[in-house]
Amino acid sequence: MGKEIIIFLLDEWGHLDVMVELAKLLHLPGVSITILITRIFSVDNLHIDPYISRVSNAHPYLSFNRMPIVYPPSNSGSATLLDHFHLVIPHLKIYLSTSSARAIILDFFLSAALEVATEFNLPSYFFFPSSASNLSTAFLHLPALHDQLTASLNLKDHGDTPMQFPRTLCPIPASDMIRISGQTNETEAMIVQYKQLTQYAGIIVNSFQILEPFALESIAERNRDPRSALAPVYSVGPITTNDCQEIYSNDELQHESLAWLSGQPSKSVVFLCFGRRGSALPGEQIREIAVGLERSGGFLERTKLRGLVVKSWVPQVAVLGHPAVGGFVTHCGWNSALESIVAGVPMIAWPQQNEHMVNKNFLVEEAKLVVAMRGFKGGLVDSDEIEERVCWLMISRGGKDLRARVAAARDCGMAALRVGGSSFAAIAEIARDGTLPDLV
Repeated sequence: MGKEIIIFLLDEWGHLDVMVELAKLLHLPGVSITILITRIFSVDNLHIDPYISRVSNAHPYLSFNRMPIVYPPSNSGSATLLDHFHLVIPHLKIYLSTSSARAIILDFFLSAALEVATEFNLPSYFFFPSSASNLSTAFLHLPALHDQLTASLNLKDHGDTPMQFPRTLCPIPASDMIRISGQTNETEAMIVQYKQLTQYAGIIVNSFQILEPFALESIAERNRDPRSALAPVYSVGPITTNDCQEIYSNDELQHESLAWLSGQPSKSVVFLCFGRRGSALPGEQIREIAVGLERSGGFLERTKLRGLVVKSWVPQVAVLGHPAVGGFVTHCGWNSALESIVAGVPMIAWPQQNEHMVNKNFLVEEAKLVVAMRGFKGGLVDSDEIEERVCWLMISRGGKDLRARVAAARDCGMAALRVGGSSFAAIAEIARDGTLPDLV
């Protein structure tokens, strides 16, 4: 019977593509990797199904197994999304009972599977898809912060007062912490998840040593104390997909956005994308964006030679990698931030929710690879601010310096993944010190 590593993940694009790249990095001779995909509710597989087919053809050592869709009961009431993930456990047990699995890597949202892995005596690795700064701040300090909140500490009274955290270099404004914590069932479910981190064989984070040295050191310092140690943390990034042909079909690579970009001068275009939830921006804000962009150099039909609006989906990796793109206005999702760094494209941060706030804080204040859009906390960002920020990024001396820092970060990230680099070494360490040495 062959030797198998299972990667257990959620059927969602932002999880799937990163986990596939992780699987490629972890591939060992004589070892098969099964990407086990679970589905909570029904999802749009318009891009996922063709992607799986292309990856399977290009990398025969990877196999994909899609589990049945599970639906929460109609009387689920106040159950959280994390509660719903427990519904996949019976399907996982059935799969593991006939598999040759030697280890399992769990998606961030599927920590409920830890109990099954323990039952089958399978060493488990927890994949954390966000920044090490988020891991350090939220995972190390959110439980204590939540206890303070339940003791009636009102963060709103502190406004933008920086909150200091032990062993964390970069303070976080109290108003930002409000967005990643609170007195809700969802938060309490997350706290339980955080407290399980001592039970894993390792925590895999999509970052690299030179990008986040202080966050990674704060975690390492905690791990030196056996009374508070987490599982070992392995930074293996930047994990992004550079092979656009593998991600996108030929038709998708003919997308109107790429055709339009090919007619623009080098580094002359600012790309705006707010992730899957960007469409939730109110109409008034979209109008302010339109006016600000038009003043700075292009928008809609009135300036169709200078601007392009795509109402649905674009091949983001290909767009960021296009030589015409010179800036990126982003919600600070970690995947998007790393894709921009790998492409060498400087960013304007416009965070929307949750962990985006910590990512923004790190990227602006510590890494200095991003400039923040002012005013986003107050609700409406006006057109004057949008115009000013875009112009600063594209034509000012400060913008040029920012571009140079991003290019340097890109080079460091690529070096980290090469033989002798920090991420390459972390992957080797998982195999050596984790549970995989006898897989080789």
